[in-house]
Amino acid sequence: MRLCQFDDNRLGLVEGEMVRDVTSVLDRLPSRRYPFPQGDDFIAALPSLRDAITAAARGGSSKRLSEVRLLSPVGNPSKVMGAPVNYQKHLNEVIADPNLHHQNQAHMQAIRQSGLFLKATSSIAGPSQGVVIRHADRRTDEEVELAVVMGRHAQAVPAADALGYVAGYCIGLDITVRGPEERSLRKSVDSYTVLGPYLVTADELPDPSKLDLQITVNGELRQKANTRDLILGVPELIEFASSFYTLLPGDVLLSGTPEGVGPIYPGDVMHATIEGVGEMTVNVRGT
Repeated sequence: MRLCQFDDNRLGLVEGEMVRDVTSVLDRLPSRRYPFPQGDDFIAALPSLRDAITAAARGGSSKRLSEVRLLSPVGNPSKVMGAPVNYQKHLNEVIADPNLHHQNQAHMQAIRQSGLFLKATSSIAGPSQGVVIRHADRRTDEEVELAVVMGRHAQAVPAADALGYVAGYCIGLDITVRGPEERSLRKSVDSYTVLGPYLVTADELPDPSKLDLQITVNGELRQKANTRDLILGVPELIEFASSFYTLLPGDVLLSGTPEGVGPIYPGDVMHATIEGVGEMTVNVRGT
């Protein structure tokens, strides 16, 4: 399945170039009272909702994808985790460019030494919402990544079992303000985690280890790679992350970006593609 959130937080099933409105399925989710549990109720319930989604799509209204405003396909993750320098060529370019590492040794280490970082969930945006440059006096870069959405509670999961905990995948743009501060600060600006265009469920993408990905800015190719080049692949990343955190349904793991990162400015147009996942266009604007 390919599932999206669109317009006024409606739920859609994507079939080709059409979006079938299946928002009625959300009425099946449990009613909650404060304090609300962590995690995304819809992602947690997704395995039991698939038949209902299919049935709702048969009787629901539909629109063309080009006619809707696509939001983030994940509504309530408890955390967004990032995997820094998880492509060897990107690590090489970071080491070679002081504008990328700012003399911070942690930025010049491979992922097992530097560890993961966390991004504020308030930084999440959908493709239609775009990226808003906050610090126009500083360099802000684009980074395209395969985003992994967890479907089950996971703690200390071995890599051999890890893909069984995945709900699905989407494209992730990890937007970054360059500077000497901690990654989590510079990457957690509002709109600096773009997720989309929809969630592709794991059964449609059983092997995330050999996917082409790329991004263009104003039509110019910036980054192009394949997930086979990840230093830690998706199963190993889940093993690593779950050794530190309890992963909850809806949690997002950004798998890392390849070489070719570069600055973006208000007025730019980014177009990102990942094989088997989809493509999305994201506009950049100023405050």
